[in-house]
Amino acid sequence: MTDANVALLVRLQAQSGKESDVEEFLRSALPMAEEEPDTTTWFALRMDDSTFGIFDTFPDESGREAHLSGEIAAALEENADELFAEPPKIEEVDVLEAKLP
Repeated sequence: MTDANVALLVRLQAQSGKESDVEEFLRSALPMAEEEPDTTTWFALRMDDSTFGIFDTFPDESGREAHLSGEIAAALEENADELFAEPPKIEEVDVLEAKLP
């Protein structure tokens, strides 16, 4: 068992013209992730011009659930209508292996 056994993979589609706002939102979320003791890793991603994502890992299900009810999830929900063309696609995934620092 490692500190990264379960994860979330979140896909975010920016509304047209809101791409820089989504990028800024994701960059501003890093301090919130750093405050979560059970968030092992947290990555904000840009996949193409308008598609963004978040990938984060947790030691166990309770850490993942704490994150899903935390500040970042609340901020995503609060800003979803303004920033995103569709609701965020949140996938709960299991980590098979990981290389951590």
